[in-house]
Amino acid sequence: MDPIQTSLSKWMRENRNFQENYAKIREEVLRDPEINEFLSLHSELGKREINKSLIKLYEYKTQSKQCSGCSSFENCQNMLQGYSPILHVDKGEIHLSYEKCHSRMMYEKDKKQQKLVQSVHVPKEILQASLNDIESDDVRDNAVMEMFRFIKEASNGLPKKGFYFYGPFGVGKTYLLGALANELKKMNYSSMIIYMPEFVREIKSSFKNDTTNEKIDYFKKADILMLDDIGAEMQSAWFRDEILGSVLQYRMMEQLPVFFTSNYSLEQLEGVLSTTRDGIETVKAGRIIERIKQVSNEIEILGENRRK
Repeated sequence: MDPIQTSLSKWMRENRNFQENYAKIREEVLRDPEINEFLSLHSELGKREINKSLIKLYEYKTQSKQCSGCSSFENCQNMLQGYSPILHVDKGEIHLSYEKCHSRMMYEKDKKQQKLVQSVHVPKEILQASLNDIESDDVRDNAVMEMFRFIKEASNGLPKKGFYFYGPFGVGKTYLLGALANELKKMNYSSMIIYMPEFVREIKSSFKNDTTNEKIDYFKKADILMLDDIGAEMQSAWFRDEILGSVLQYRMMEQLPVFFTSNYSLEQLEGVLSTTRDGIETVKAGRIIERIKQVSNEIEILGENRRK
């Protein structure tokens, strides 16, 4: 703002044809339709005040208003990128201020939403997944319909249960989670997607810098938690009971949804979780399965391996 006013004032002082050019600029400014309308709404403004504020009016005229002269936020032509000028009168004086334009608000909204989907070792293509790219077929229609139902209910508050997607390798279970997370971020829900085998290693490595509790607490409280490929990790009784059990217990009590993908049905997963280095622990594994049932609904997904 200041550079335009300072430069114009200097030019007006130094130019030999000051009066002539001043009159030309004044006429040009006052012919501007928006400025003309503004002045007509403020008939109390006299010639003296208008002349005094000519630089402000000129600045207003040369700036794009609410993206009218800009193709995008990145190509904004205004002095303050992403801000649109506003004229107003206070105590008989003309003032010029700036507000965020539509493009800047959309830009900031997109930036904020990009941060809403976070991941622990999840492929980039999953983070860019879209519902529009999901092919319709008989074997996945039920899962897709349930996802749309969840999205519809989420507009009035998060449902208490997510989904437990299970089925063979490569049928698109993880892609569905990524597409769901990207759809929910439009409602400003944050999602945490975790690839379970790497999650186990992440927790173990956190012992070195004493961040275990901090990380577990973050996973517990995420709006939406997605655990990808549960049952594929090397299982230990400690991780099953102290980490996974703790996270699921918290989310069950707080009625926060959890989403899972697995190659195992819940019945099969119970057998996987019960087998540890210490032997078969059916009761403890059963306790985890019951918590999974409290925070998700089991849905089978079949089909051909799409990774081939």
